[in-house]
Amino acid sequence: MPLRPRPLLLTLALIAALSACDRSAAQADTAAARPAPKQQTGHPVSSALGRVQVTEVATGLEHPWGVALLPDGGFLVTERAGRLRRVSADGAVSAPLANVPAVWHEGQGGLLDVVLAPDFASSKRIYLSYAEPGPNGSAGTAVASAVLGDAALSEVKAIYRQEPKLEGPNHFGSRIAFDREGRLYISQGERQKRMASQDLQALQGKLVRLNPDGSVPADNPYVGRQDARPEVWSYGHRNMQSLATDPRTGRIWEAEHGPRGGDEINLPEAGKNYGWPIITHGIDYSGLPISEAEGKEKPGMEAPYHVWEKSPGLSGMAFYTGLPDSPWNDSLFLGALADGSLIRLSLDGDKIVKEERLLKELGWRIRDVRVSADGKVYVLTDEKDGKLLRVEPPVKG
Repeated sequence: MPLRPRPLLLTLALIAALSACDRSAAQADTAAARPAPKQQTGHPVSSALGRVQVTEVATGLEHPWGVALLPDGGFLVTERAGRLRRVSADGAVSAPLANVPAVWHEGQGGLLDVVLAPDFASSKRIYLSYAEPGPNGSAGTAVASAVLGDAALSEVKAIYRQEPKLEGPNHFGSRIAFDREGRLYISQGERQKRMASQDLQALQGKLVRLNPDGSVPADNPYVGRQDARPEVWSYGHRNMQSLATDPRTGRIWEAEHGPRGGDEINLPEAGKNYGWPIITHGIDYSGLPISEAEGKEKPGMEAPYHVWEKSPGLSGMAFYTGLPDSPWNDSLFLGALADGSLIRLSLDGDKIVKEERLLKELGWRIRDVRVSADGKVYVLTDEKDGKLLRVEPPVKG
């Protein structure tokens, strides 16, 4: 005669089944499309130039990482877990787009930056940076190009892969920017393998310069050398999570995390060494000096263009230029994760003349920042319930 299941086992099985259903429902809810908020929330915050209006355009984004402004007034937003979403101008959030590359989502890894190609109006091509899984639990920064559709990507192709792939969950970078000639720059981290930044045969800790199809420009500084990777533009970087092109001059600017202190801005030039970990303004998280460091300066290595002795935790970067009627004209904006603020640097040419920290009273980690043609600033907060914010400059007079 068959044995009857014991009540306790039935109860445990029922609980497990219900828990699985709850998890599935929660995951489906996370991935589902969401309508525009019924009422967008306003947050007036203070600034040195007057009150600044901050509006929640969209909410419910799970640890969003990168945002791109679409010509129709909408947005593309990446979520680190590997989702790419459309956000309409009124804040409706789409279901995840199909055919996004597989990502390695651990620690700081996942789906990272998103940018539009310079010819997006005709090509609909976008570029994504992400942590790409490798063998035996390894991973590395990668970039793929794709054609954007309404609900899916097509023609998805990986055009860059960081080599060698390494174990560890942190320091992937990564931002993408185009220069005036249409060359593609990819910022990366050193994957917490410090001396990899000084090794020209490894791609960790390097700013890479490519053609839009992933091929190497003939005038890259290390083309033809057997002891260096031809993709490398500059080296000696730690973890670059900020990258932008100055519209006034065409120069590339980047910012990177120091260790404990020493976040810095650089204007990277071909073939130059920016010092990590041999020179740094930071110390180890243990409180001890960086073991490899020889000080804050060394001949043959570039000192930071601008440095913070106390790290704000720099992330996305965007220039605010060409808007002479705005009090924020000729500014550089940077997200700050640790400081929970939007940093505004006033510029006189390339010279940084003043710093202001905005949004600090809201208490959100700022992950990315972009500037629209009409002078509004769009910001992503790095939270489980992440937000896309619109920040409007104070009105003159």
